[in-house]
Amino acid sequence: MFGRKQSAITWIDVIWLAFLVGLALLPPIDEIHKWLILAGFAVFQLLEGRLVAWLPDRGRAYAVIVKILLATLLLAHTGDIGINSSYYPIYFLPVVTAAIYYGPVATLLWTTLASVAYLSYLIPALQEYELTAEGAGELAIRILFFFLAAILVNRFVVQNRRQVRRLQQLSETLESTNLQLRRAEADARRSERLAALGQLSAGLAHEIRNPLGVIKGSAEMLSKKVGASNALSAELADNISSEVNRLNSLVARFLDFARPSHLDLQPQQISGIVDRALDISLQQFPAANVTVEKRYSPVPVALLDAQLLEQVFVNLIVNAFQAMVASPEKPGVLRISIAFETINGATGLGVRIEDSGPGVPPEAREEIFNPFFTTKKEGVGLGLAIVAKILDDHRGWIKLEGPSPGSPGDAGSLDGAAFHVFLPTSPAA
Repeated sequence: MFGRKQSAITWIDVIWLAFLVGLALLPPIDEIHKWLILAGFAVFQLLEGRLVAWLPDRGRAYAVIVKILLATLLLAHTGDIGINSSYYPIYFLPVVTAAIYYGPVATLLWTTLASVAYLSYLIPALQEYELTAEGAGELAIRILFFFLAAILVNRFVVQNRRQVRRLQQLSETLESTNLQLRRAEADARRSERLAALGQLSAGLAHEIRNPLGVIKGSAEMLSKKVGASNALSAELADNISSEVNRLNSLVARFLDFARPSHLDLQPQQISGIVDRALDISLQQFPAANVTVEKRYSPVPVALLDAQLLEQVFVNLIVNAFQAMVASPEKPGVLRISIAFETINGATGLGVRIEDSGPGVPPEAREEIFNPFFTTKKEGVGLGLAIVAKILDDHRGWIKLEGPSPGSPGDAGSLDGAAFHVFLPTSPAA
């Protein structure tokens, strides 16, 4: 909140004041106006930084104008003819000031203004004296030196500004890189902890299956032994067996998610894999009022694991059927599109599965691929997580996208969920 308080006078200001005192001690010494003007230079130099800080845009212009005016007044009181005053180099002060504050074009303009102020003394001088060729040459040399000093100083200042900007950009880049490295280190540590936790969980899940088998077997034996003699005991035994089956299914899916995938890549036609997944899914919903639209474009054969990808598309198609069956008041539409795509420089197979169901709630769109996240009452939240994992192993990805517009002659766009699967056949450029 509080910065370091800057000292009122710096060593540069002390040197500046010493030069002005030196000028004041040079002839004409008895000229009071000269002393006042030099004092004005000294005071303004001490206050110039505050003026520019207070008025960043106009303050720089004020600084140059004030110095031009003071320089012009100084020449009027340091010689019988101002244009011949030995103090004419005082115009270097506004010229250098402009070169420090402005760019090349503005520096030339301010230098021109300072030169005009200096040459204005020609008007009264020409009324009494004649301008010789030698005098004109001398004036030209002085004016050219004004411009030479302005360009040299401005060039140095511009290069210094560029260097400062490069250093600032480099500093920002290094800061961003350091931040990314810290995040990467944190992610690596988190991944190590999650990997250890995953191994522990997988081992624990595997060990749970053994007592579950014993519980299920005991429940089935109890149900057979009790039979019809004790309806309540038989019902409880059936409940135990049913819950054990559900736990076994959960453990199996968890192990599928935690177990490293070993791809069996073989040349496959993606349309055949999708059709088999569709047949398997239709068997689970034989009475569903759903129309299936296929939009298959010719695509090349690719190296794929047919069994794992069949699991991917069965999961996506079953989810679509479940969403549409949950709203039986209107007939459903399932649209499956296959095309060869180029995305971010990578070419591959694109499969889009859309439905006319209620879609995914906006608050769940960012979470649906996370393990154990589900919007279904009886879901376990591993289906889409396993789908994403299988596609990651294939170097592909899956995205939940918005509905695509319909083409002429069809029913238009589908307002439900739209999952886009991409399987690259070539690396990104």
